[in-house]
Amino acid sequence: MKPGSVGTSAAGAILEARDVTIRYASKVAVRNATLVIPERKITAIIGPSGCGKSTLLRAFNRMNEFIPSASMEGKILYRGTDAYGKGIDPVEVRRRIGMVFQKPNPFPKSIRSNVAWGPAINGYPGESAGRVEDALRKAALWDEVSERLDDSALGLSGGQQQRLCIARALAMEPEVILMDEPCSALDPVSTGHIENLLFELKKKYSIVIVTHNMQQAARISDYTAFFENGVLIEYGETDQVFTRPARQRTEDYVTGRFG
Repeated sequence: MKPGSVGTSAAGAILEARDVTIRYASKVAVRNATLVIPERKITAIIGPSGCGKSTLLRAFNRMNEFIPSASMEGKILYRGTDAYGKGIDPVEVRRRIGMVFQKPNPFPKSIRSNVAWGPAINGYPGESAGRVEDALRKAALWDEVSERLDDSALGLSGGQQQRLCIARALAMEPEVILMDEPCSALDPVSTGHIENLLFELKKKYSIVIVTHNMQQAARISDYTAFFENGVLIEYGETDQVFTRPARQRTEDYVTGRFG
């Protein structure tokens, strides 16, 4: 298997990157990456800082389009459809493929408004209170905040804020959740809450998580992609990548010899 490719079949894929190269101006951040993201699994993307992990993650829901210097070659497919194709609405792409960022970023609004805001401005039908409760329950936060929904979200702990951001994404009814280092700013207890939550969420959602924490990747993911210098070195089932890597460079990284 050559670097930049993956042996996983496209059958059962919800996302695919096909020969994707991403640049910031003339600097290549991701080079010729091809991989398949399976449905209702957790896929971890690991690698040293600056290796292109977050850049590829943002490409899946067209977030790189907010960066003027960014450009992309190749294709990103969502359920077999080119997510960058002519006539494809990027807002709809981001609705179906939600994003949770590294640092919790609740709006300076009430807990209720944080969850209800996205569906409201997008004209979602139905009763707002039920949608808020459903999203907060899915994010394992309802029991902690149900009596103070009108309080400021900024008064929540860091771990609660991150789960609120997950609820905010879930309220938009996505099929895929992208997570960029969602636990890096959290304490071990809050990290444990998030990891337990991910196991529940993958019963319904497909999750792609960028993490520097190899132990976390080994604990929670079904598949792992290892990037270095913008190149996909290896991708496969997590157990295989961590215990029987096909490439020496992967073994060197997961055993801590560099990175």
